[in-house]
Amino acid sequence: MSNETKLVCRNVWKIFGAGAHQAVPAPGVTLDAEALLRAGLVGAVRNVNLEVRTGEIFVIMGLSGSGKSTLVRCLSRLIEPTSGEILFNGENLLSASESRMIEIRRHQMGMVFQHFALLPHLTVLDNVAFPLEVQGVERARREERARRMVDLVGLAGKENAFPRQLSGGQQQRVGIARSLAVEPELWFLDEPFSALDPLIRREMQDEFLRLQSVLRKTIVFITHDFDEAIRLADRIAIMKDGEIVQAGTPEELVLAPATDYVAEFTRNVARAKVVRVASVMHGPEGAAPAITIRHTASISEAAPLFAQSGDTLGVIDGDGRMVGLLRRDDVVDVMMQG
Repeated sequence: MSNETKLVCRNVWKIFGAGAHQAVPAPGVTLDAEALLRAGLVGAVRNVNLEVRTGEIFVIMGLSGSGKSTLVRCLSRLIEPTSGEILFNGENLLSASESRMIEIRRHQMGMVFQHFALLPHLTVLDNVAFPLEVQGVERARREERARRMVDLVGLAGKENAFPRQLSGGQQQRVGIARSLAVEPELWFLDEPFSALDPLIRREMQDEFLRLQSVLRKTIVFITHDFDEAIRLADRIAIMKDGEIVQAGTPEELVLAPATDYVAEFTRNVARAKVVRVASVMHGPEGAAPAITIRHTASISEAAPLFAQSGDTLGVIDGDGRMVGLLRRDDVVDVMMQG
């Protein structure tokens, strides 16, 4: 993940109802959900400000009706925001023409939704190649790229199967491959695994993390499952009644909740799941231990490794360089805190 910003939202509102544009308050003025309801309006997205960095997984989460799906559709202008600014690579999407937005969606954005929406009369290969056909890519080239994407998501050999012949997890892999076929800069995923059985869901999370380690996409991921969020996210934004009540790393949300709502939302999350190895490691010294772990791993992932390594693990960065040491006592301290 870099510090370069890919997507910026400034004061984004989406209000449903007659007179919505007149209801948007001036900058710095608050307008709560109840006030909008009294005026016969619904504030689906209220004064959202956020930044998504290049190469990060930014998770937006909240309970049903919190506005997270409406927000992600506003980010791509599938739903038209009432006001605000949405900057993608510095370009304000709210000032873009409809033809320009179609071009951006076709070539620079990928989208995966909860319902697979595969075309039942097309094979796996043709489903994956479909957005390239819409772009006008000639057949041999689009099929070659589609085959690469099918292989990337682990479905090699299924190219000629039809959706009805696939399991739910396999169908979702096709949906993911299809969205990746256009090689998007920005990838939107709206609860892509929530319709899957728990075991398949876990497998798809593993697959998603594997893909991200290879592709390094900028991702906005929607979920209502906090366990899923902390497993996948670099940063998380929690929504309530259309507004973002706190955004930060999983550690920040669990260890320093900004509101009672966030505290309640994260109350049952074990600290060992969210505290990262990098937060408790010591500087590297002496000979490197034989067993290592990534600095981004959680304490709960590190703990079982001590059965093989004695009292110390080596900590490595994304390039495999030794950056610190993790000691058994520090892991025990975190786990004892609950």
